Amino acid sequence: MADKQSKNGDSGAAVAVDDPAKVRNVVLVGPSGSGKTTLAEALLAASGTVTRAGSVVEGTTVCDHDPAAVRQQRSVGLSVAPVMHQGHKINLIDTPGYADFVGELRAGLRAADAALFVVCAAEGVDAATVAVWEECAAVGMPRAVVVSRLDHHRADPEGEIAACQEAFGAGVLPLYLPARDGLVGLITRRYFDYSQGFPPEVGEPDAAELTRMTEARNELIEGVIAESEDESLMDRYLSGEEIAEDTLIADLETAVARGSFHPVIPVCAATGVGLAEVLDGIVRAFPSPLEHVPPEVTSPTGEPHAGLRADPDGPLAAEVVRTAVDSYVGRVSLVRVFSGTLRPERPVHVSGHGLAERGHEDHDTDERVAHLYSPLGSNLREVPYCVAGDLCALTKVGSAETGDTVSSPEDPLIMKPWAMPEPLLPVAVVAKTRSDEDTLARNLSRLVAGDPTLRLDRNAETNQLVLWCMGEAHADVVLSRLRAGGADVGTEPVRISLRSTFAGPARGHGRHVKQSGGHGQFAVCDIEVQPLPRGSGFEFVDKVVGGSVPHQFIPSVEKGVRAQAQRGLVDGHPLIDIRVTLVDGKAHSVDSSDAAFQTAGALALKEAAAAGKIALLEPLEEVAVRLPDEHLGTVLGDLSSRRGRVLGTESGEGGRTIIRAEVPAVELLRYAIDLRSLTSGTATFTRRHARFEPMPEGAVAY
Repeated sequence: MADKQSKNGDSGAAVAVDDPAKVRNVVLVGPSGSGKTTLAEALLAASGTVTRAGSVVEGTTVCDHDPAAVRQQRSVGLSVAPVMHQGHKINLIDTPGYADFVGELRAGLRAADAALFVVCAAEGVDAATVAVWEECAAVGMPRAVVVSRLDHHRADPEGEIAACQEAFGAGVLPLYLPARDGLVGLITRRYFDYSQGFPPEVGEPDAAELTRMTEARNELIEGVIAESEDESLMDRYLSGEEIAEDTLIADLETAVARGSFHPVIPVCAATGVGLAEVLDGIVRAFPSPLEHVPPEVTSPTGEPHAGLRADPDGPLAAEVVRTAVDSYVGRVSLVRVFSGTLRPERPVHVSGHGLAERGHEDHDTDERVAHLYSPLGSNLREVPYCVAGDLCALTKVGSAETGDTVSSPEDPLIMKPWAMPEPLLPVAVVAKTRSDEDTLARNLSRLVAGDPTLRLDRNAETNQLVLWCMGEAHADVVLSRLRAGGADVGTEPVRISLRSTFAGPARGHGRHVKQSGGHGQFAVCDIEVQPLPRGSGFEFVDKVVGGSVPHQFIPSVEKGVRAQAQRGLVDGHPLIDIRVTLVDGKAHSVDSSDAAFQTAGALALKEAAAAGKIALLEPLEEVAVRLPDEHLGTVLGDLSSRRGRVLGTESGEGGRTIIRAEVPAVELLRYAIDLRSLTSGTATFTRRHARFEPMPEGAVAY
């Protein structure tokens, strides 16, 4: 696998690959600060794609080109960096490691065929990375591990390898061990000397290194043989037979591609140690798109479509995995082609379905692709085509949003959307001046189109524009992008939509009598209002006797009462859970009308409210918190402090506990931030509206 090196750097020019077998799509996954972007930069320089590796601190890397990423000195979005190695195109998909940008990570997983988990030699493995590992394992995605930052003053590569084995489970074994200025290959027992930089000189390790590696080598060989399809191999090995290197390497590569074995490679991006091993390992052991099962596909009407494969001559089926807005070229859509070949100057069909709850209404449009590009960070390099399995960028396809399917107009298709986390942190934004409002609306539509983890809520009741984000860092990036688009934007406290109801029975008299220009309006009605149990809604009952209110005007009274209830009686909070009974009234044979009785009904409800007592109701949310057991007591106590009522606990997958509770919505405004702090980012939660409950006196709705 990775013990054979290429010493020839490939050209950094954009290359259009003809054969999907020559493509590798690899997503870089790991905690923030583990060195993913630095590793990508080092691989770009080692392969000759760039002349010099950039710096995260200096803001000069290819992948972290977003101004917010430069400011925060961490990745905030997905970025693609292709490198050529041994005639193969490797699309390195760099993803953020911070939890707020998990949507970008999910998009990277969708675009990739294999994952390279990057962990720092001095930091251990966090719970979020373990969760992503388990997610990849569930779908059988091949994985390998890079132990990075060997030059860190607290680096402990052997300890980090042990931590990876404990965190990720069986099948995680080192393929190399660090040694002086390089690595020792455990299978080949060769020393790769990086003292003169990349590529390494290959030689023999000294006796001390051979002794040190014996136990690790035996464990690796046993692990490889256990995955071999040759059942006789283990018996031969245990009997003392020396298994040929080529046999072991071939079985190792097969097991990695199958997703059952996960090699660990120590790397130091600063000195180049391990870069050749990573590149060779990706090419030789990670699967090509030919081995990747495309997402489920249907027609726009929902009819199943025959399974696709990475065939350049097959029907066109591509997916927009990310949408960004460039200040010079406008909207840029990063596309993964799963089937067929995407060509410039051709019409395409753009379909988006299934994301209406995120603010992405279903749409089907035909557009024309003018140019195709191979993205290198923010740099777009034009290419003549993009075959199945490869990634490319489209510009000025105005209707394309993240998650959309790009197909042929003659055979339109829709790919099943990938699972996205729910944004749970509300942020109310407001334009500083009236002239900023149009700019804000325009920029918001662009951001929502490109980010499925961002939801826009135009709350008519509180008259607020609320953005639902993944966390504070996500909100900071969104606000900075809005301001960069020319809108002077501020924030204000999020207000909760309340309801109101009658605290007890009440009676109301509505009289609407007017005379103007010879045309009169006359309507009188008497109502009784009674409160109902929570969740009952609004009821209207007719108990008029003797025709005091003519039959044709009774619906008018109901309409007026309902309209007033919706407008609310206290600070505009709608009335719910009441029964309004029409008991009496008066009409005029000439001057009564539908409009007059609507007005009388509204006045009657207002008088009843003035005579009775109105109670405010706050929304109650049903919350499910999934967390490790060690944080159970802390989270339960915190929920209690938020006026929460715990409904119970239950065992969840992965040895975790699920707490179910009912909590007032106002107490959850910052819960996404607070829960992460309480549990060191190991807990997640979901919420859904349960019902409205009386609001305690003195409580505020923000």
